Amino acid sequence: MNKKWTVNLLLIIAVIALVVLPLAFAPKGAEFSGSDDQGSAAIAQLVPNFKPWVHPLWVPPSDEIESLLFAVQASLGTGFIAFFFGYKMGSQKPQTKSNTKSLSTANQV
Repeated sequence: MNKKWTVNLLLIIAVIALVVLPLAFAPKGAEFSGSDDQGSAAIAQLVPNFKPWVHPLWVPPSDEIESLLFAVQASLGTGFIAFFFGYKMGSQKPQTKSNTKSLSTANQV
């Protein structure tokens, strides 16, 4: 196995551990709520007569649609970032084969 493959495998294992371990050690019956819900509850507890300054222009009809819109927003953002980096990497001047050979032999010395 080469070093690059080993590093990639360790990174994949680390990402899986970051996802699985918090779920494995969560208390039974734990409720996973978003920060919006927790913030609203904290404000309601600290200042019971609080009136919001602004209201949403449109409220999604269900939680599923709200999750869908969030996923679409995340996908579009990820696609834009990936396109940007791909475009920048692709627009760089490619190395010629003679430069690549001379660099690889210089690294072996």
